[in-house]
Amino acid sequence: MATGLDEAKLELFLQWLKVNGAELRGCKIKYCSSSKGFGIFSSNDVPDGVLLVVPLDLAITPMRVLEDPLIGPECRSMFEEGEVDDRFLIMLFLTVERLRKNSSWKPYLDMLPTEFGNPLWFTDDELIELKGTTLHRATELQKKNLKSLFDERVKKLAEKLLVLDGNPENEVRFEDFLWANSVFWTRALNIPLPHSYVFPRVQPEQDSTASNIPCASTNHVSTEELVNRENGKVLQINKSASHVSGVESTSQGETIWVEGLVPGIDFCNHDLKAAATWEVDGTGSTTGIPFSMYLLSAGNILLQGEKEISISYGSKGNEVSCLSGRGQSTCMCVHMHVYNNGYKAVYISRILFVLYYMAATSAPKELLYLYGFVVKDNPDDYLMIHYPTEAISDVSFSETKVQLLEAQLVGSEGGRQPSETEVRAAIWEACGDCGALQLLVDLLNMKMMELEEGSGTEENDADLLKKVHNSESAGNEKRSCSNGFNCRSMSRNRWASIVYRQGQKQLTRRFIMEAEHALQLALSECN
Repeated sequence: MATGLDEAKLELFLQWLKVNGAELRGCKIKYCSSSKGFGIFSSNDVPDGVLLVVPLDLAITPMRVLEDPLIGPECRSMFEEGEVDDRFLIMLFLTVERLRKNSSWKPYLDMLPTEFGNPLWFTDDELIELKGTTLHRATELQKKNLKSLFDERVKKLAEKLLVLDGNPENEVRFEDFLWANSVFWTRALNIPLPHSYVFPRVQPEQDSTASNIPCASTNHVSTEELVNRENGKVLQINKSASHVSGVESTSQGETIWVEGLVPGIDFCNHDLKAAATWEVDGTGSTTGIPFSMYLLSAGNILLQGEKEISISYGSKGNEVSCLSGRGQSTCMCVHMHVYNNGYKAVYISRILFVLYYMAATSAPKELLYLYGFVVKDNPDDYLMIHYPTEAISDVSFSETKVQLLEAQLVGSEGGRQPSETEVRAAIWEACGDCGALQLLVDLLNMKMMELEEGSGTEENDADLLKKVHNSESAGNEKRSCSNGFNCRSMSRNRWASIVYRQGQKQLTRRFIMEAEHALQLALSECN
């Protein structure tokens, strides 16, 4: 249940949106639950299905950061030299703005969660629940990488910026940067900006040499300005456009994709059956507001009464997509089809081996790691199995196979990453059907061993979840959080960990059965 403080923050945020040109036409923002925070709900029918419109000038993008009067000058040279990327810029911006006393973004930042359900925020006891999983290893590595980035670059730079802003007493903690990292990964959208927005047409009196300088308006209204407006003092906002590097000019009709946060739109929660989608209106022909993003009701979903408006974050599994970290590794991804009657591995559709080098700052991108929640019986779940290249030395004729793999994968185009089909063909040619399937069986058995050594059997997980369900059924007072989780009997993070690892064990067990069956068929054909 929302507190009085939550309601006060919401009211100020709604005023901030309105003054800055956003329009809630067929929806309202309200508190959902302790796990989901605030969400967007339908309020009245709109003929054109446009529920919410937010000007792109309110989006927090790399361009916004580079043209910011405080942060921009310090970051521009680093960005031009390739020392930082666009995601780092947004995270640094969030870290600093949260600590600034008079930030014009305060009404928005105050509405954001202060903690998250992803494993980077787990306690040591909660993280143990993931032992043996890919996610456990990825979390430890990513937290180490983030701490190193904070110590080497973020802390000193952020504190310098705060001193320049007149806040020398503010100490920047690792938790501040971790918060900014989680805000970005849980809320950022890949925004298709119109070319004319990034490269606005130059007025005749302006210098013609500036026609391809990327810019975006810095026009938005702060908390102080909101108060002044309520007192009848309408402040004049001067629009400005500053030099932004890292964006190349393209033809006028093209779209430029930029990651960023869009206040208001980013309060939509996830559902596989999305009630809405978001679009960008470059000309204002749909919304009446040029250069805006709008929330559009999905045609097949009826929004009657006060129904939560959800969007889909995409077809994502609970598993972490790749183990981030420096060094060469072999990564196998095996997928399983899911039907209404439960899991059924009808065909091992692909055995994908990918040799990759991961930058230390890269991040896995799936539900629990990224967004801090799991979907039970997730139809898009999969396994990620890592096979260190040094382990190939244990395979018969390993040197010949490695040479064959290199010849197949490198080819004449050198730097080009081989396609999935090319990788699969190379593995099969190097190992043959029986060899490749035997390798798959071995890797799956190793995966199951790691999972069970870390957290017990699949049956043990089922018993733990059953106890939670029984406790919920027996209790008269329920405090349901989300996805069937009952807050009273188990911490949300522990529940999510058990659901995730149980799903991984289920998938592994099913795939072992299918892989062993396929291997037997291959062996019989070989004989």
